[in-house]
Amino acid sequence: MSRPSPASSPLIWMLRIVLAAALIAAGASKLAGLPFQVELFERLGFGQWFRYFTGATELATAALLLMPRGGFFGGVLLLATMLCAIAVHVFFIGGSPVPALVLGALAAFVAWRLRPTRAPAAAA
Repeated sequence: MSRPSPASSPLIWMLRIVLAAALIAAGASKLAGLPFQVELFERLGFGQWFRYFTGATELATAALLLMPRGGFFGGVLLLATMLCAIAVHVFFIGGSPVPALVLGALAAFVAWRLRPTRAPAAAA
């Protein structure tokens, strides 16, 4: 009897959906140009192109998390994005990095549970 795949775990799917929902909300607010997002990215000093890039990355990551075979890559991409968000909060804009820490930790958990495994070596 084989063990069920971690990708089919209800907990992992629930986390993937919650993370994707958070990313859709964040990415959409950036792409829609909500005033607080425009101001935030203006303070960063990278230009508004970076707001569009970040919003598009968040939406792409959400799509990966919702794809049955994209969860690992979505988790890794979200973790990288949240590490950058933590650095931005700590070194550039201030504010609490806790939401990014929580999302990053959940993304790391999802990526770890969905990590590719090596197939067992064939018997000689």
